[in-house]
Order: sequence, then structure tokens, then C-alpha cells
Amino acid sequence: MKVPKKQVREILKGREQCLWSTWHNAWHQEVLRRKFFAGGVCRTTVQVPGKVVVITGANTGIGKETARELARRGARVYIACRDVLKGESAASEIRADTKNSQVLVRKLDLSDTRSIRAFAEGFLAEEKQLHILINNAGVMMFSHSKTTDGFEINLGVNHLGHFLLTYLLLERLKESAPARVVNLSSVTHHLGKIHFHNFRGEEPYRWGFAYCHSKLANLLFTRELAKRIQGTGVTTYAVHPGIVRSELARHSFLCCLFWRLFSYFLKSVQEGAQTSLHCALAEGLEPLSGKYFSDCKRTWVSPRARDNKTAQRLWNVSCELLGIQWE
Repeated sequence: MKVPKKQVREILKGREQCLWSTWHNAWHQEVLRRKFFAGGVCRTTVQVPGKVVVITGANTGIGKETARELARRGARVYIACRDVLKGESAASEIRADTKNSQVLVRKLDLSDTRSIRAFAEGFLAEEKQLHILINNAGVMMFSHSKTTDGFEINLGVNHLGHFLLTYLLLERLKESAPARVVNLSSVTHHLGKIHFHNFRGEEPYRWGFAYCHSKLANLLFTRELAKRIQGTGVTTYAVHPGIVRSELARHSFLCCLFWRLFSYFLKSVQEGAQTSLHCALAEGLEPLSGKYFSDCKRTWVSPRARDNKTAQRLWNVSCELLGIQWE
């Protein structure tokens, strides 16, 4: 049976309208999602050819996207990560995407101080400059475990590991000034508290708060570091990337389930990298050294994160635990 041409045209027109309506609704929903959930965007057009950048944990997630954008802007980027094979895969992808061959991978296990020292020794022998250090890597562990050196895993990796790494690289940052240190923290620091007597996790383990404690430590470290490096040409900033669809919570079934159920409302890793990029690149941030940023603007921190005495004590205890002297 032959269908009249007029009827065919009407059917096609109806399908076009249906497709247009579907596309328009999806586009409108994405606009709303970006408006209310995606957060700020790094709008600086600064290029960084010849600048040297180290990013921890840049083999995946936010760190990988941060590395991609900095490579696109011309930087020589070191991906410092535990899984070298995964790091090489990420570096290969970034090199192909950005046409920047200066994306390198080096082994760094933040749960082992020997690995941290080995990475720093190798980097300092290889590079005469360091302009940006982004302490991006992090763990969110939900079982009682410790680092190689016997520290509670969340605090040991997220705080002590980056504390030692920054200590070992700081002189090179000063020699390369102006330079920046960006520390990834989290809004969960509001639930954190520093338990100075329990850095080794020997008391009853409250897994729901261990990550929060480590993120508070990141903020206190940033605050104290800013005071101690004032006038050196090196500045430092703490960042809340947002709630991001990343691999951070991969060790928890409940968190993974939450990520899936609410993935529409979470930031993508590209969106999550924006504040890190802002603090690494934006011009005129020097007066805000030591401050906390979210959605590419300065934001409020908890009273505990503003406690100078706690920040100073945390600095001293961290030095003692790591066996270093850092005045």
C-alpha cells in the first residue's frame, strides 16, 4: 500500500518536531545543571610555555584534567603517581590531545616516605625549575589501614605525604619564583578535627570522619605555609573542587552507589579541575595566599580551619613525625 506524499511529509515533520523537542529539553536541563551545580570556570587566558608543573595523582580524575589543560597551555607537566602504567596511558592521551610532548610520568607513592624522597631526589636532579606544585592526589579509605610508615592512611597520604613532598621541593619553588603551591582540600573539612594523639590510628577508627580530618589538615597546612613563605615569591592556596564524579570513593560501595544515583548533579572531572586551574594560573592572587577557594572564588572556612595555634601545632607535629626540621 502506497502512503500519500502529504502523509509522509506530516510523519517526517512530526518526527523532526519530536527530535527537536527532545534535544531542546536535554539542552535546557544541561544548562540548568551547569548553572546550579557545575560551579565556576577558570577564565584566565594565561599561557605557561616553559613553566614546569608537578601534579600528584594526575593519572586520573581531576588531576588528569588539570594536567591536560596546563599541557595545552604549554607547560612541561610531571604526572607524579603510584600507578606508572596508568600514568603513562594518561600522559600518552594528553600528549596526543594537546600536541605537547612535554608530559612526563614519574613514580610517587604518597603512602611511603621513601618513595616521596626518591621522587623528589630524581626530580631535583632532572629539573632546575619548578613553578607550580599541585598537591592533588588523595585517598578516601573506609577501612582501617596504615601507610608504610605506620600513619593512618587518610591523614598519612592526604596530609603528611604532601607535607613532606612540599618540604622537599620548596627550595626549587623559591628559586623559580614567582611560583605557587595548590593544595586540594574539601568542603568536608567542616566535619574534621585534628586528633594529635591519634595520627597512627590506634584508637577506635571512625571511618566516616578520617577523610574529613585529613582535609582540615590540608587547610591548616596551607594557612601556616603561607605565613612561613611570605616574601619569598611563592604563594599557596587551598581548593575545594566540588563534589565530582571521580574515582576517589571507589573503595566504598555505598559512596559508589551514591555517585551513580546522583551523578547528574555531580561535577564532571573537567568541571572539578577549574578551581585548581584558577589558583594555579589566575593573575593577581598573590595577596590571597593561604586562602581557600571554591568555584574559582575565595570562600568561607570553618572556625577550626582558621585556628592559628592548631595550624602551628600541626606543623610542628608533622615535622616531628616525618623526622624533618622545617622552620
